[in-house]
Amino acid sequence: MDDQISKAMQQVRVVFGASIRKTIANEVRRLGASRALILSTPQQSDAAFEIAELLGPLAAGVFCKAEMHTPVTITDAAMLHVKEIQADCVITIGGGSTTGLGKAIAYRNNLLQIAIPTTYAGSESTPILGQTENGAKTTLSDARVLPEVILYDPELVVSLPVTMTVTSALNAMAHAAEALYATDRTTKTTTMAMDGLKSFVDGLPRVLANPSDLAAREVTLRGAWACGTVLGQVGMALHHKLCHTLGGSFGLPHAETHAIVLPHAIAYNAHAASAELQPICNLLGGENAGLALHGFAQKMNAPLALRDLGLQESDLDRAADIATTKPYPNPQPVTRDDIRALLQAAWAGDAPSTLDKSGYRG
Repeated sequence: MDDQISKAMQQVRVVFGASIRKTIANEVRRLGASRALILSTPQQSDAAFEIAELLGPLAAGVFCKAEMHTPVTITDAAMLHVKEIQADCVITIGGGSTTGLGKAIAYRNNLLQIAIPTTYAGSESTPILGQTENGAKTTLSDARVLPEVILYDPELVVSLPVTMTVTSALNAMAHAAEALYATDRTTKTTTMAMDGLKSFVDGLPRVLANPSDLAAREVTLRGAWACGTVLGQVGMALHHKLCHTLGGSFGLPHAETHAIVLPHAIAYNAHAASAELQPICNLLGGENAGLALHGFAQKMNAPLALRDLGLQESDLDRAADIATTKPYPNPQPVTRDDIRALLQAAWAGDAPSTLDKSGYRG
């Protein structure tokens, strides 16, 4: 990891606690800012206006047009608003879509950021920015996109629908799962990845049993922070390549796609990285980490089929082509035929197939 990014990650102020969002004015003043632009999606505009009310005269404007996959066109519009109101910081309240917009703005002008997550995406704790332009999603890593402050308020995820809670959690868990076999992993990143996974395995069933359990919600938020932080420290592989392909080229929703693809991608790599993935088996049981994650997803009533997200079976050939066009590090060699078979199973909602030395096994 780049030294500049590593130093920036260590300097991020991270605060957990119920109602912590209500200290937002103090956080803005601590940064020396006085003209905050609050960002959200259209669906979370009420939350954005609540933050504006808490800020009082420190709020310079609200922009509620964030979208999935951070389209460059939306960032262009937001930048015009930043200039118009002379904002000196941005506050993002929402999930990965809103966080991504804040990062995209900061990447262009290094504006100060405060992130207030309302999902478990974990994007707020990474130096990674993914942007979509002309139907293709690209990613970059830069210290400028890290927020200066992250406020994790469990009250804000209490209202997160159960289905979104589950998919958002599995999205976060995907970061940690792939971190276990990353080529640049360290003992520290592996420990953090497992801390994140354990937090979700412990907290998510408690949240599903009682969505208003603030203590359980905070456990899952700590898991989101750990999984997101480790994502920013190591490189990702097959799982994230497939999800970026499906999201950027086919418009599939981010968290749901990650949730569905995760068990299949990990099962694909389980033979080549059995030792690295063994901690997942120790945590969830079983002998194949991908199948163990599939069982956990089933217990959490997670979505299991890409076809339920609107992907057409006729799209699978093109998706396999895109996902195998450029080589990338992955424990198991990536072949077009194997990826096509993986996508077929994920599309249909079947249990993950596994790979061994002789190829695919159902």
